Amino acid sequence: MVDYDPKTYVPGIDTPKYDVEEIKKARKVLAEYTYEPSEIVKGYNSRSLYINVGTNEFKEKVVTEGMKENFIGGKGFDLYYLWNAVNDDTDPLGPDNEIVMSPGPLAGNTQYPGSGKTLVCSLSPLTNSVIDSNVGGFFGPYLKFSGFDALEIQGIADKEVVIFIDGNEHKITIEEAPLDAIDSHVFAEQMFDMYGEDNDDKINVSTVSAGQAAELSPIGCLNFSFWDKRRSCARLKQAGRGGIGTVLRNKHIKGLVIRYRGTGPDMNHALNKKLLNEAGLRIHREMTMNDDFICEMRKIGTAHIVDVMDAYDLLPVMNYRYGMHPETKKVSAYVFGELYLLQNVPDGCWYGCSMSCAKACSEFTPKTGPYKGQRVCVDGPEYENAAGLGPNCGIFDPHWVMEANFYCDTYGICTISMGTMTAFAYEMFNRGFINLDDTEGLDMRWGNGWAQQELMHQMVAKDGFGCIEGRGIHEMKRIFAERFGQPAPEYEYMLQGREWNEHKLPERAPHKETSTYNPLLKESKVLADWEYNDREVLDSVYGTDLECTGADAEGPFLCHPKRWEKIEGIPTISHDEIADWPVGKPYYSYDPKCPYTNGRPWIKMTDKQVQDMFDAGMECKGLEYSEYGSKQSLAQQGGYAMTNKGPQHDEAWLIFMDMVNGQIPTFEDKAYALWYFPCIRTWFGLYGLCKLPWNDVEPIDNYRHKQANKVPAHIQNYFDIVKGITGKELDEDAMIHEIERIYTLQRVFVLRRGGKVGLGQRKGDTPPYRSMGPVTKEEYLSREEEYYKKDFIEKMGWTEEQVKNTPVEEKMAKLREYRYDQYNQLLDAVYKRRNWTKNGTVRLQKLIDMKMDYPDLVRIIRPYLKAEGEWPTGPEYAKYDDPALYPDTPTKFEA
Repeated sequence: MVDYDPKTYVPGIDTPKYDVEEIKKARKVLAEYTYEPSEIVKGYNSRSLYINVGTNEFKEKVVTEGMKENFIGGKGFDLYYLWNAVNDDTDPLGPDNEIVMSPGPLAGNTQYPGSGKTLVCSLSPLTNSVIDSNVGGFFGPYLKFSGFDALEIQGIADKEVVIFIDGNEHKITIEEAPLDAIDSHVFAEQMFDMYGEDNDDKINVSTVSAGQAAELSPIGCLNFSFWDKRRSCARLKQAGRGGIGTVLRNKHIKGLVIRYRGTGPDMNHALNKKLLNEAGLRIHREMTMNDDFICEMRKIGTAHIVDVMDAYDLLPVMNYRYGMHPETKKVSAYVFGELYLLQNVPDGCWYGCSMSCAKACSEFTPKTGPYKGQRVCVDGPEYENAAGLGPNCGIFDPHWVMEANFYCDTYGICTISMGTMTAFAYEMFNRGFINLDDTEGLDMRWGNGWAQQELMHQMVAKDGFGCIEGRGIHEMKRIFAERFGQPAPEYEYMLQGREWNEHKLPERAPHKETSTYNPLLKESKVLADWEYNDREVLDSVYGTDLECTGADAEGPFLCHPKRWEKIEGIPTISHDEIADWPVGKPYYSYDPKCPYTNGRPWIKMTDKQVQDMFDAGMECKGLEYSEYGSKQSLAQQGGYAMTNKGPQHDEAWLIFMDMVNGQIPTFEDKAYALWYFPCIRTWFGLYGLCKLPWNDVEPIDNYRHKQANKVPAHIQNYFDIVKGITGKELDEDAMIHEIERIYTLQRVFVLRRGGKVGLGQRKGDTPPYRSMGPVTKEEYLSREEEYYKKDFIEKMGWTEEQVKNTPVEEKMAKLREYRYDQYNQLLDAVYKRRNWTKNGTVRLQKLIDMKMDYPDLVRIIRPYLKAEGEWPTGPEYAKYDDPALYPDTPTKFEA
């Protein structure tokens, strides 16, 4: 195991060992800014705040009426400010990159559930493109109540700093913070103690931070906190995707702290309180009456989806190879609820949220790492955490899911990326693409929860294979392809007499019951009521591809072998030479661009290995997939790969509509859904709303509507609360128009950042094959009778005799060809519906129709449209070629 130095603070619920007075005494104010208070009108302060931690500059910016009309707030304001702050080639980890956060004009109301969201945007160090993420917690509303509609953070501090915003005293400071913790749960606890006068006052404090792993890995997340007075501990909600936490730590910011006292029921000064209150009463009533038999959010939270996905063969299992597993019951939401989660406690992450889905384990004890043996609070597990860190890695022990959840949060790691990239690395290990030499002795067999934790601890220690995994799947594929594989026979002499796999994996003891190494499962009344028999289940998978061969490992390591010494005669080459290095010829690389090297002779993979690896690596646009299997849903394949930021289901979740309910059978139906639902699902991010109250609880008669999947009664609620607070009249067309402007802006932003490598175009919207179909023979055979045979007979015109007599490999090749053809037809239909070109470029007329024909947006799309022969001609378009009005050089746009 990696050795740890927890420094002077080893906090937790048991015995916190930090001294707040010492931390405060070590602080030094580097810059201070005072501002005049403002009054929120129609949900807006009409100003934003800019802070540069490199120059210690503060600036207030006017939020104009044009900004409110065209960009609304939330994600709209974020993209507007970020576009103007960065250049086409800005380094995501450079000083010019910004973190922008905005809560939106409806955020902070306490009448309608889910009104505490903050939208965060930045350039992603993981994808090199623009990324956005939404998050709960109290920081966003408190920022708004303190006087600002958005916050921009730019620059890189030369010391570790904390930014403090006092919303009552109207004062902001940048303070050197040498003793403040970095790990998020510790930092939050310290700040609650430092700025809260007593336990009752701590609820008026909120923080934003990342953790130690975010310093190395580009998948760092931001943790937004709130004080849980019922559990008497800090709670964390995550803006997880794309590495914004890595940007924060690269700026040498340990955290942001805000304090605001005085939250009340009408902070937005609603124009029509009656409309707002009545909409809130309607949905609160539905939560109380309907939730128990719809989603049970108030009881067990979003983790209930694990059971649903497993039942419909959609749960990601062992790197998305399968959709269900006989051991899934052990990580059911009901098991978590029984064994770990505190029940019957209001669990909203903002005032007034009766959905109460933010579950937590108040007293969890990790087995590994710097907090081993301490009682800590774990937020979750949410569905994505439970599915990605559990079944997708072949892990069906709820303890390891909880422990991974905890360390992801406090270390500042995106749980979704961590789960998906660990699953990928596990598959590469289990299929022999990498071995114990490559992992430095880390046993990465399916189900090894010890190894999963160790990978995160290595990211913090900046040592070991975790440093490679922490770069994400896109980089792992490149590194594996260039540097890993089996040794060529003619170079066996380099092993100096030892075998390549000298460190043998111990055989798994057959039929070992899970309850013997997680005693809580043995006591589970839920599993007993289900008559779950672990022995029978393990018997059923023993020796099959579903067996989790590392599930009963005693620890993560078989060994930690000494790094290889340089062997005389083996050349050292540069990073740029690797791609052209002959297959099978050994080399060393000490180039700084390849900081991970143990001096062993790296051997390139074969072309077939590389193809299989790229097929199985579940990332698109550089972002790891979230946790839904999409093989049987063409619409969901598009819903993932056609996203702006990468495969995150918050833009389009169409599995049930497509696969289960059969509501969108034609390409045109799917194209409409892939236009409408990405708009409606991301509209909430303009106003500071959570999307869960939209469709995770429904009116009792919702099924009667022809468009039940839109939940029309709830859409009307949103029209009412928008009008109630801002006075704006919305209908469905206006609602879609608002978000389509922002969606179009983000698409052009993606093209601006990644057009040279195919992002913002058709190439960037193409998924890995694992999301579309079977990569391995075992995958194919597991679904042939239920799914693939039907494809051949009903869709491809084969006879039963053909299916029976054709070799599996040939059937897999034909199925692959068919599914790519279907997907390309879907792309054509969606691009047509969105008024994009065949290559996926936003048309000029689209910008004109959206009133988004700003010179800098036109500058980005113009060369691509001209190259495609899609640049319009005619007198009405002549001005767009006028260099005086629409120059080729970057400009800022103003609303």
